Amino acid sequence: MKVSVLSFAVLLIAGPLVAVPDDLDDAFQSLKDAESKKDAGQVKKKAAETRALARQVTAASVPEGVDKEAWAKRAAYARDIELYTEYALYATATQAPAATAVDLLSTLEQENPKSKYLDEAYPRYFGALNQTGQAAKIPAIAEKAIAHFPENEDLLLVLADTALNRKQNDRALGHAQRLVAALGRHSKPEGMPAADWERKKNVALGRGHWIAGFVHSERKEYFQADTDLRAALPLMKGDEATLAAVLFHLGLVNYQIGRLTLNRARVVEAARFSDQAAAINGPLAQQAWRNGGVMRAEAAKMR
Repeated sequence: MKVSVLSFAVLLIAGPLVAVPDDLDDAFQSLKDAESKKDAGQVKKKAAETRALARQVTAASVPEGVDKEAWAKRAAYARDIELYTEYALYATATQAPAATAVDLLSTLEQENPKSKYLDEAYPRYFGALNQTGQAAKIPAIAEKAIAHFPENEDLLLVLADTALNRKQNDRALGHAQRLVAALGRHSKPEGMPAADWERKKNVALGRGHWIAGFVHSERKEYFQADTDLRAALPLMKGDEATLAAVLFHLGLVNYQIGRLTLNRARVVEAARFSDQAAAINGPLAQQAWRNGGVMRAEAAKMR
């Protein structure tokens, strides 16, 4: 499960159990102070300083004659502090203006591309990139990140859409299928209102099923296309353009299924889907209207 937006899972006590360098404790306290004040510039600076000091502790070898258990606790404490530096960048970015959020999250990405906080940060990161005119960077960021977060729905949605727009149908289908499967396994993230999660999940599911259905339709894999397109249909509320495309392709695939199986009811249903697509203003309306006429004529010949 993803970490919640406002929680920090690492258990950091008020002071260390074992001796650590005073400058690490001082840097850690300065970072906490900057984070509590939402001072993004200081958070970035103090996170870098604290991280460097923590890594000095964790990288040091156990000296001869030193209690190994105490040394291990010392290193574990330093690792917890290093993890807090990631949290501080993430938490500050979620409440910062777009340009600042991009700066903080790209810093976190450079320091630790596997950070668990990035797994939840991509909606804010991508939104901030859009707001600052840097949307062109999003596909490349998603491509790198998916290696570390293979079930992240935000990354999979970007990659599926990008591949579809580039007419890379094999990649689009693969990412869309992974997206649908991942969403089937995900539960509501901690701290997210149920209504918000349901809305986000439905949008992503609808998009995943639509992309998969479209690619199957293009491949003339009619039965697979029909399954995905029917799953997408009730999730298209508020997206008239995609709804028209879903209905258009449902008309095409059901017409072909009806002809292949000599099923008149399927051809009649295909005509109905085409009529519904024709009723939505857009580039598909005229062709859908013509398709519906052909389909009704075909159904009239069938017994």
